Amino acid sequence: MSTSGRFFVYILASRKYGTLYTGVTGDLPVRIYIHREDLIPGFSSRYHVHKLVYFEQHDDPYNAITREKQIKKWLRAWKIELIEKDNPHWDDLYDGLFG
Repeated sequence: MSTSGRFFVYILASRKYGTLYTGVTGDLPVRIYIHREDLIPGFSSRYHVHKLVYFEQHDDPYNAITREKQIKKWLRAWKIELIEKDNPHWDDLYDGLFG
């Protein structure tokens, strides 16, 4: 999943308060690029969920996968609260990954 020892849990949105998608990856920039370009058919391409609105880093895959599963079980309101705690305007965080 990752060669650098970094793992990420992320949330994508179609727009502010729109459809949400939660995922886990070892290479966040590449994974978000794949979502944005609709390179793999699925939920994110079907519902145009391309905006990176939240992510968190973990040191091992077990913790990241456990956290992803936890967030996926949450109520939508809890996910929105998590996003707005660090990103109240629902800015797209993708470009900030490169700077």
